[in-house]
Amino acid sequence: MTKLEAQRAILAIANAIIETVKEASPDGAPATSLYLACMEFGCTLDQFNQVMGALVEAGKLRQEGYLYYAA
Repeated sequence: MTKLEAQRAILAIANAIIETVKEASPDGAPATSLYLACMEFGCTLDQFNQVMGALVEAGKLRQEGYLYYAA
């Protein structure tokens, strides 16, 4: 996989996570459910935490405990 392909894959995963959180109930999207979905694509816990941290830092998501909300 080239660097560009990897970047595109990460962007696609990030966008899918954002859309999933947006569609979640107003009570938030549980981190566990999001991680389990990402695991199906070979995502490690560390990778998941890095992506989620980046999305929160970028202002795309908001985290409260183990719940994520659309920002």
